[in-house]
Amino acid sequence: MSTLKCINVCYSCMRTSKIWSCGQSYLSLEAGMERLLGGAAERTNMSSQSMWAVSLLVASILATSVAQFPRECVTAEGLRSGQCCPSPTGAAGDECGSSTGRGQCVSIAADSRRHGPQYPYAGRDDRERWPLRFFNRTCQCNGNFSGYNCGRCRKGLSGPNCDQRISVVRRNVMQLSAAEKQAFVNALDQAKRTVHPDLVICTRRYQEILGPDGNTPQFENVTIYNYFVWSHYYSVSKTFLGPGQTSFGGVDFSHEGPGFVTWHRFHLLQLETDMQDMLGDPTFALPYWNFAIGGSECDICTDDLLGARSSFDMNSISSNSLFSQWRVICESVEDYDTFGTICNSSETSPIRRNPAGNTARPMVQRLPEPQDVLDCLELNTFDTPPFYSTSSESFRNTIEGYSAPKGAYDPVIRSLHNLAHLFLNGTGGQTHLSPNDPIFVLLHTFTDAVFDEWLRRHQPGEVVYPEENAPIGHNSRFNMVPFWPPITNAEMFVAAPDNLGYTYEVQWPARAYTLSEIITIAIVASVLVVAVVGGVISCALRAQSYRSAEALEPLLGETFRRYSEDDRRFDRSQSVV
Repeated sequence: MSTLKCINVCYSCMRTSKIWSCGQSYLSLEAGMERLLGGAAERTNMSSQSMWAVSLLVASILATSVAQFPRECVTAEGLRSGQCCPSPTGAAGDECGSSTGRGQCVSIAADSRRHGPQYPYAGRDDRERWPLRFFNRTCQCNGNFSGYNCGRCRKGLSGPNCDQRISVVRRNVMQLSAAEKQAFVNALDQAKRTVHPDLVICTRRYQEILGPDGNTPQFENVTIYNYFVWSHYYSVSKTFLGPGQTSFGGVDFSHEGPGFVTWHRFHLLQLETDMQDMLGDPTFALPYWNFAIGGSECDICTDDLLGARSSFDMNSISSNSLFSQWRVICESVEDYDTFGTICNSSETSPIRRNPAGNTARPMVQRLPEPQDVLDCLELNTFDTPPFYSTSSESFRNTIEGYSAPKGAYDPVIRSLHNLAHLFLNGTGGQTHLSPNDPIFVLLHTFTDAVFDEWLRRHQPGEVVYPEENAPIGHNSRFNMVPFWPPITNAEMFVAAPDNLGYTYEVQWPARAYTLSEIITIAIVASVLVVAVVGGVISCALRAQSYRSAEALEPLLGETFRRYSEDDRRFDRSQSVV
């Protein structure tokens, strides 16, 4: 089969609603294309760049990735029924593995409490009361089982009965060996090219979800990494109000509210789980980038990690890095807002990055300092009204970066997480595009590490997370957009080691002493020195006095010593006279 014919077959496949069979066709086609292109390369000495270009063409046509809903559920019948309760074995009558006690199909509980005033509409956005616009029934898994069909184990568990604990340790990427760094880079690249076996993304709003003919679901496959990007875009996209109307931008389901830390925690956890499955390694862990190092150098922007700066274009990644070959998705924001379309995972431009290069904003030309993290960790309150980007004395708003490190809100300030993004000065500094730059993963694992350390130190309990009046999407019982199966913010507001199956290996910097503390320590130390010196002098004087007394009474001293010696030689009951 010719290359062109091979591509045309895939294109025809993707235009149909038979997404599962199309995904299977892709998996076999990928192997076939590898053989085909490999042979072509042998015969024509095709360059590696040409090989990559053809691969990109195929990938963009096939649009392969993890998606928001299970492929099994997005049939016309499934969407009309509102039920998504597949069987883990595919057996009829075994919804959610009910026959083996794994789970059962239940109605979805969606948050109905009041949200903040930032979003003034009702019924205009598919993401309101997520995911009821699309589905109202899902699997509820029992015990240690989890997943959209209860066919998986809870985080941190493995084995046929989900009773075997596994250890997932997230480490500093700079402390990995050369082989570990290369393995991580390769795994990211593999995730960029690998079709997710279970999930697909919607490419139209709900009212157009069945297509022009009313019977063709508008969903696509997408790669594991591109889903990671797509889900972030979907959570921050504007509300389409209709043709000819300006889309509403004052809505964000994953930022500027309490859900910032919980949403991104699950976002990372989903990517990590998908990559574990892809690699067949349940202990695979996402590393982190400790961005709180100060200075204006990006220490992970090297060709053995996330890519050095190009020698030919200061805004591009070095051609020696495979990330220079990556292409971004969800870039056509104006089209989405004007026509009411949704990002469909088509890849477009290369990643742009110019660390510390924003000369117009000197404040974002330096990374956060170690002290900034320590100050943030000392804040006692998780979040404060209005639970928004204007909150003061809020740990959440401070780690997100809208407040100064010690908690005071300042509209000019950008710190910690926000500052690290803006420092990158390119794709990584634009909210809807930022996950396209893989630095996003490591930046957010460190942000999550700070969050988990704050939970460990303060042990706040779930009650401190606001149940209502947070921005839409951020109340504790709101199902986070667009994840499936539904999961609430509250379910991620827990200590990771005990509940989510992973830990961090972090050496937190020691807190510097304040001037008053230094003075206090100096005074206490002086008192101790005086006391010790005084004690030594006192002991010396007493010893001298003792020796003087012995010199004045030699007979008494001599008798005492001989008595002791006699006491050891003879039984004390005998007379020694």
